[in-house]
Amino acid sequence: MKVAFVGKGGSGKTTLSSLFVRHLAAKGLPVVAVDADINQHLGVALGLDEGRAAKIPAMGERLTEIKDYLRGDNPRITSTASMVKTTPPGTGSRLLRIGGDDPVHALGQDIVVGGGSGDGTYGVTLMATGPFNDDDLGVACYHSKTGAVELYLNHLADGPGEYVVVDMTAGADTFASGLFTRFDLMFLVAEPTRKGVGVYRQYTDYARDYDVAITVVGNKVQDEGDVAYLREHVGDDLLTWLGQSTAVRALEQGREGVALEAANDAALDRMVAAVDARAKDWDKYQRQAVEFHVKNARSWANRAVGEDLADQVDPDFRFPAVPA
Repeated sequence: MKVAFVGKGGSGKTTLSSLFVRHLAAKGLPVVAVDADINQHLGVALGLDEGRAAKIPAMGERLTEIKDYLRGDNPRITSTASMVKTTPPGTGSRLLRIGGDDPVHALGQDIVVGGGSGDGTYGVTLMATGPFNDDDLGVACYHSKTGAVELYLNHLADGPGEYVVVDMTAGADTFASGLFTRFDLMFLVAEPTRKGVGVYRQYTDYARDYDVAITVVGNKVQDEGDVAYLREHVGDDLLTWLGQSTAVRALEQGREGVALEAANDAALDRMVAAVDARAKDWDKYQRQAVEFHVKNARSWANRAVGEDLADQVDPDFRFPAVPA
């Protein structure tokens, strides 16, 4: 399953992303964590020091290599240069598998993290879009980085019991491309404040017409009054919530091995159950990819590339079944 963590800046989405990744890994499940936030803090949240986290190859800087590999021998894509972030897979495209031996996953780094309950260490593959560099400042937007993630997810045939967890950039910038349709479930991290629930309203308004699954996870909840406030403003979309945590504070201080509180651990279990309950609909997944590709082609990509990129759509392509 493909999972996104979204929310306003400072809501704790990177912290919750890292806790969720640890929780999955502690169950022995294959998990790829992707840092797609402009601030690039997921590696540190997973226990890396800043120096090691900064050495993870940036997907955004390897976009040409990624395109060249995924293109394969798809005859509808005339060149690597004509492949844009929304280009969907077709006959001849190379699909990716979690744990596969391919140059895209090779950009990730296998790391060892502590489990959500602090009772062991487990393996995770961490990938990163990369931060802005000096050449980007003043001339590029962060979509040039997250485009690599969109292509990755477009071409990823994930199977049962496999997870990709993406820590998205803060705010509603998620909706600046079709990336928000690439997930089986989006966890919107909301503090029990007016700003916290305001982002929820913004997200649900934008996603209303696109059959996107969004559920709310409350964070920094202190008492029943906070829970009541979230229920009042998000209703049945409130899945669960996490409270103040000495274990999380320990992780933020670089101390591993402190067990997560039982209530917070149970909240993570509810989140995993919500993800696993989602039905996989590959036909809808490809249909949404095609819809946004054609929309982008007409809006800007045709002019930028100099050809009609709607021709890249393969009407006969279907994702293959992935065995358990």
